[in-house]
Amino acid sequence: MSVEEMAARYIEKTEKVFEELKVIRKPECLDYSKVNEVVEEAKRYLKDAKYYLDKRRFGTSLSSVAYCEGLLDALRMLGFITFEW
Repeated sequence: MSVEEMAARYIEKTEKVFEELKVIRKPECLDYSKVNEVVEEAKRYLKDAKYYLDKRRFGTSLSSVAYCEGLLDALRMLGFITFEW
């Protein structure tokens, strides 16, 4: 699989996550605006990934979507959001 194909596949998969992602309100987290800030940052990384894919900068695109997925996975592991890959 080429870097272009990998980037496109990761972008598609991550777009689906944002469609179903739900923030979980946990009593031990007092400031949910921070959780939302991280979700918004992840969305910006996804937007960057799509931009770089269109510009045929496939390595940068793949890196951007990987950052996005890392942020989402971290929030999920902490129990602040729920989704399925």
